[in-house]
Amino acid sequence: MDRLHANCGVDYRHIMFPLETLGSLSGFGSTNDLWIKGAMELGQRSICDALRQAGLAPADISAIFFTSVTGIACPSIDARLVNLMGFPKNIKRTPIFGLGCVAGAAGISRAVDYLRAFPDQYAILLSVELCSLTWQENDFSMANIVASGLFGDGSAAVVLAGDETPHGRRPTSVERPCPRVVATRSTFYPDTEHLMGWNIDHSGFNIVLSADVPELVRSELRNTVEDFLEEVDLSIHNICSFIFHSGGPKVLQAMESALNLPKHALAASYNSLRQRGNLSSASVLTVMQDFLRNQPGSPGCYSMMGAMGPAFCSELLLLQW
Repeated sequence: MDRLHANCGVDYRHIMFPLETLGSLSGFGSTNDLWIKGAMELGQRSICDALRQAGLAPADISAIFFTSVTGIACPSIDARLVNLMGFPKNIKRTPIFGLGCVAGAAGISRAVDYLRAFPDQYAILLSVELCSLTWQENDFSMANIVASGLFGDGSAAVVLAGDETPHGRRPTSVERPCPRVVATRSTFYPDTEHLMGWNIDHSGFNIVLSADVPELVRSELRNTVEDFLEEVDLSIHNICSFIFHSGGPKVLQAMESALNLPKHALAASYNSLRQRGNLSSASVLTVMQDFLRNQPGSPGCYSMMGAMGPAFCSELLLLQW
């Protein structure tokens, strides 16, 4: 265990509930009840923080996108937060389940699609992942042991502004840098669904995590990126920074190798992994936060945001500062 966990590249993680609580759970129902409780608490906190930083209130939001792959609820968590937080009664809701680690980037892409149709509106994306609740006590597979050292708990929320909103019309500033989404690309890699996901039974979520994931990233990512950039008349050399999901050391190394990235190009991704573990869909959003706070791009330069996940698939966004 020590050797495997040492190779995960994780120094610290947050766990939503005390470890002794996790050891006392029995069956999927009680575990999922805790997920609902934790998702509500963290989700509300993340949304409040995001709205406060944007200078907006729940009443200003026209659409909410919610993603998680560590629990299920009906009504969904976004619906419960609408009731709790005073969002408009005509808000449009899009709960997303099953995209896993790719969902942070995919959720932004879907919200951007919405705002292109309604450019005078605001949307918000909420990601909540309580990965500790998926731990399986009697699963001694290599995938479960590795996952128990790699994944952590956390949440993130992102406010997105349509082009015709006050935020969308406002030029970015040095004090509050904010990139715009230029283009997005979803890519599905056929016949790869065996690489990652869940087997779900009475005990809950049982991890499927193949050792072949890094090799697929290494073999497919460059062509995906180049095809995407070719459509907008750009190349990899035009990208000033890469904001990638912290999937794990081997996945990040495969990304570096596939794109021939210079040393430290993915430093923010490695740092997020080290400080928080892999937060599934929320990870890429925490990496984005680091860029917003500490290393925004210079005006006019391009960044690429990306994540990969079950199916197997990828989601890429071209950002311009």
